[in-house]
Amino acid sequence: MQIVFSIQGRESIIKKAWKDELYAYIGGIISNNRSKPLAINGMPDHIHIFIGYNPTMSLPDLVEEIKTSSNKFLKAKYRLAVFNWQKGYGAFSYSRSHIDAVIKYIGNQEVHHKKRTFREEYIKMLTDFEIDYQEKYSFDFQHISEWD
Repeated sequence: MQIVFSIQGRESIIKKAWKDELYAYIGGIISNNRSKPLAINGMPDHIHIFIGYNPTMSLPDLVEEIKTSSNKFLKAKYRLAVFNWQKGYGAFSYSRSHIDAVIKYIGNQEVHHKKRTFREEYIKMLTDFEIDYQEKYSFDFQHISEWD
């Protein structure tokens, strides 16, 4: 299962200096909830989390735990008073035969976003998975190509 969400208001807040610590923290949350973190990466304004999902916990509850705990962690450790994740998220399931490709895709986020905005990426995912969406409810995306 790939989970995708952004920072509230698409703010570019995730800093390169501490993103790996954030991703490790999120990996711990996933492991503690009996799922397996396979790949975590993103850009300053959004994150991709690919997990081997254990359905003993509902996906909405797992995502809420990831967002709530990582939000508290960042606010406490880095004094990010304005940090909040967006309210929604996207969740996309893949077969075992796609695992390596998805891990590679998530690992290459910086490369992808030199050519495609987060908005374009997300709409492509929705389209590829044949998920109906309304433009008025989609994100106000900005192109992010470099880390601060």
